[in-house]
Amino acid sequence: MTFGREAWFQSATFERAATFKAAVFKSDAWFGSTTFVEANNLGPMVCAGRVGLSGAKFDSPVILSFATPRLECRRTRWSSTAEIRLRYATVDLAHAVFEYPLTIAAEPDPFVLNDSRPFAEDLFPSAYDPGVRVASLRGVDAAHLVLVDLDLWECLFAGAVHVDQLRLEGACTFNTPPPAVHWRRWLPVRFTKRRVLAEEHHWRASQPGAVPGWVGGAGRAGPLQLAPVYRALRKAFEDGKHEPGAADFYYGEMEMRRHADDIPRSERGLLTAYWALSGYGLRASRALAWLGMAMLLTIVLLMAFGLAQDSPKQTATGTVTVGGGKVTFEIDKDDPQNPTGDWFTGKRFEKALNVTFNSVVFRSSGQDLTTAGTYIEMTSRLTEPVLLGLAVLAVRNRVKR
Repeated sequence: MTFGREAWFQSATFERAATFKAAVFKSDAWFGSTTFVEANNLGPMVCAGRVGLSGAKFDSPVILSFATPRLECRRTRWSSTAEIRLRYATVDLAHAVFEYPLTIAAEPDPFVLNDSRPFAEDLFPSAYDPGVRVASLRGVDAAHLVLVDLDLWECLFAGAVHVDQLRLEGACTFNTPPPAVHWRRWLPVRFTKRRVLAEEHHWRASQPGAVPGWVGGAGRAGPLQLAPVYRALRKAFEDGKHEPGAADFYYGEMEMRRHADDIPRSERGLLTAYWALSGYGLRASRALAWLGMAMLLTIVLLMAFGLAQDSPKQTATGTVTVGGGKVTFEIDKDDPQNPTGDWFTGKRFEKALNVTFNSVVFRSSGQDLTTAGTYIEMTSRLTEPVLLGLAVLAVRNRVKR
């Protein structure tokens, strides 16, 4: 059957199966506040406009198959198991209710009718993307929700509950930070690639002096609302044994904590240092860069102030008694002398390099150092192993399964 204009089934009740199989809607199809008492299958149908199921109620298990640009399921209630298979669609699930498992999946190929023929999709030009996007999960209890191969780039999560029990299967994709390089004071800065929520884009775009590339939107959620969402998504990925993906959401959680207004200044300073040194233990390149700079600074300071001018010589002094007898010797060593003259020589660089590498692994170099050099080595043995440990931690968080 074909509907040439808008089709309205508002507040209707279908006590028997109403399949709408192979139906074609050339405009919108409205099923708002409709009750489906028995509906084993609804579709497959093709709709050039919107399919409205807001406020509808499904009392029995059902499979919905739609090819439509927009599916609105706000406040829709499923009282039994259900599966929604979509093409070309953007689906809005704000405040929908799932009492039993509900699966929403992107259908990669055209729907197939009972006679094995593919259902024609002439209403959609070939250039259209058949992928499926989720617009909102606000107010949803996600404990029974399964998403398969969906685009979550613009999905609003704030306000959803039990997000940690959400199941993401297949290739569910999230938004990413802007790739452009921006300048912070005199340094070029680029956001590292990770999974981010659409609400983080909206929040960052609304901040004074926002970096170009963050996309604004209607979401009003801030760091206080987004930190729990990131935490829940991290747990969902960890439960699915997807540790690298969980690491992205841990990064987002820490970013929201760092920018939240309810934390003490001391804690914000600690989080800022953790971010700058290693990207919250997730950016090995950042930790290794700091380690390299710390080692280079240690070498320069040792060559300038830490290495003695010459290796002190041991001297032995004693007294020989008249007529023989016991001789007593006293062995002493001169204090290391501060360097003078040419500090930066190949020999001094080799010694400084030896001291620095030993400091990274908590070993004493055995070199004769000046008083300043002793303190330089102590500082190096405290800071550089920490940076090395952060780099190792970042690699582990990215490769563990």
